Amino acid sequence: MASHIKSDESGKLFVKNCTVWSSSIFMLFYVSFVSLLSLDPNEEYKMDHKKRGMALIFNHEHFYWQLMLNSRSGTAADRQNLVRRFQDLGFEVKAYDDYKREEVLSTIREAAAANHVDADCFVCVFLSHGENGHIFANDGQIQIQEITDLFKGNECRSLVGKPKIFILQACRGDKHDDAVTPMDVVDSKVNEVVVDAGALWTLPAGADFLMCYSVAEGYYSHRETVNGSWYIQDLCEILRRYGSTLEFTDILTLVNRKVSIRSVENCKDRSALGKKQVPCFASMLTKKLFFRPKK
Repeated sequence: MASHIKSDESGKLFVKNCTVWSSSIFMLFYVSFVSLLSLDPNEEYKMDHKKRGMALIFNHEHFYWQLMLNSRSGTAADRQNLVRRFQDLGFEVKAYDDYKREEVLSTIREAAAANHVDADCFVCVFLSHGENGHIFANDGQIQIQEITDLFKGNECRSLVGKPKIFILQACRGDKHDDAVTPMDVVDSKVNEVVVDAGALWTLPAGADFLMCYSVAEGYYSHRETVNGSWYIQDLCEILRRYGSTLEFTDILTLVNRKVSIRSVENCKDRSALGKKQVPCFASMLTKKLFFRPKK
């Protein structure tokens, strides 16, 4: 008789556990289903704040002699092009030339500590040499992660949930991208193509970051000594044409396509002739991003 009672109690406990388990599974599926229904694939970032936001451009043409880095002829054209394009999109643009390491970091820290409550987003551009996860200032290197960490949610609360865009014009390695098929390029004889020093970038942890690179990892980035870098030239041209109408990652995809059509025609390094370049971007955005004109 005792064994029957024990068996009966075990059965009730089993049924009770199954009921609790089933309820938990049901709630899990219900929450997932409701979340799926509320997940709008066309949801956009809120871009109707009072201000578009801040755009910082760190332009480096000359470097401290002990770094043994070549001057970056043509980068002034990139700087001017970027200032014009981001001003057209409504940004408050600030450009800095040949800043030293501590000057760059001080400016970045000040920007991260600023109040961005009334801003749509934030943009930071580096035009320089770089390698092994860092970018070069005039007199020394700066880790990319050291910069992006300042804009994470726990450090810069007024940019939480807002796009944080970093554009990096520099090489990411020491390889040339070979042409698969012959391509024509528009290149004057006096507008020589050169390559920047190599770099390898790290990605920030956290949502709403967008990292834009002039070239895929491991490859050279090309810069014309008169017109500026291929990537910035084409980025600014696409922004001029579609900056206020196309979604921003679609713009970057068009830039990838436009740069990939180019090839090196005039260069002192004969091994670079005919070589190619393809930019890339890493998106941690959670919504669509448009820069429509403000009312």
